[in-house]
Amino acid sequence: QVQLMESGGGSVQAGGSLRLSCKVSQYAVYNYCLAWFRQAPGKEREGVATVNTDGSTDYSDSVKGRFTISTDGAKDTLYLQMNSLKPDDTAMYYCAQRTVWWCPAIGPPGTDYAHWGQGTQVTVTS
Repeated sequence: QVQLMESGGGSVQAGGSLRLSCKVSQYAVYNYCLAWFRQAPGKEREGVATVNTDGSTDYSDSVKGRFTISTDGAKDTLYLQMNSLKPDDTAMYYCAQRTVWWCPAIGPPGTDYAHWGQGTQVTVTS
């Protein structure tokens, strides 16, 4: 059974940085699309960033230039480096894994992602 596990969330002041980590399944970095999503209270889950197996990435407009998605195949780990954080970035952050190598366009997850982590809370205070 595929299990994803996020870590690295916390509380930070606006302008600060956090790095989220997600332990993915073995060799997933080389075989499957991986992504970060977030969901704020009362809002739908939204795509934040995706990474294909060829290393190409995509970001939502709201985080472009501030967040960086990356992977470490040797550690089976997905990362999200978040800089210049804003109060609007406050949300539960989830990592997700598809069963194919390519990632769809950034947006709501729909049924595109088969495996999810439990989430890690990020709170940005002003």
